[in-house]
Amino acid sequence: MNFVEYPDVEMMMIDLANNLAGELRTALHNEETVSLAVPGGTTPGPIFDDLSAVDLEWSRVNVMLTDERWVPETSDRSNTRLLRDRLLRDKAAAANLVSLYGGTQTPEDSLLALSDNVASVLPLSVVLLGMGADMHTASIFPGADRLDDALNGDGVLYPMRAPGAPEPRITLSAKVLKDAMNCHVVITGAEKRAAVERAAHLSPQDAPIATILNNATVHWAES
Repeated sequence: MNFVEYPDVEMMMIDLANNLAGELRTALHNEETVSLAVPGGTTPGPIFDDLSAVDLEWSRVNVMLTDERWVPETSDRSNTRLLRDRLLRDKAAAANLVSLYGGTQTPEDSLLALSDNVASVLPLSVVLLGMGADMHTASIFPGADRLDDALNGDGVLYPMRAPGAPEPRITLSAKVLKDAMNCHVVITGAEKRAAVERAAHLSPQDAPIATILNNATVHWAES
């Protein structure tokens, strides 16, 4: 993996937003439409704030999450809600959201329609991923019920249930993540640095983030 260390988190967020914007701009020169996938959670919020103000042809950019909790947007745990609040505003309000939530009782009930929508805008031009201290990425968790499918299957999306996850999830597959033209991972703190360094020597079954590290740039700053 390519590992980039920053002197502080603020500088990392600004630099990473600039990198993502530059890669999207390059992709837009070569393709009619491009696709960006980003994580939920609190870490990428400042990146979204900076990226939303960038002057791009956002109407030609498809934006999706790398994974979503199976909850409505009214929930505080909705990643889509965060995406609308922090990224899909200002200039980026013109982007096309490719939703990973179908409003049905279970993710399985919406899987076919959501998968078709995602497949129509692949491959990803740029993907930004996070990583948990347990070395999961997107919602591909160690010990999850469909871990092997998500790591090795040909599908673009998989429902996922995992120990410690209070609700079902839906996640982009490892295949989709590995096929992205540009792949970045953003992490902070000593614990996650140690985890990603450990993951580089483990199998994807034990450390799902390992499945993309060979093609990724990892961005790190102390929290």
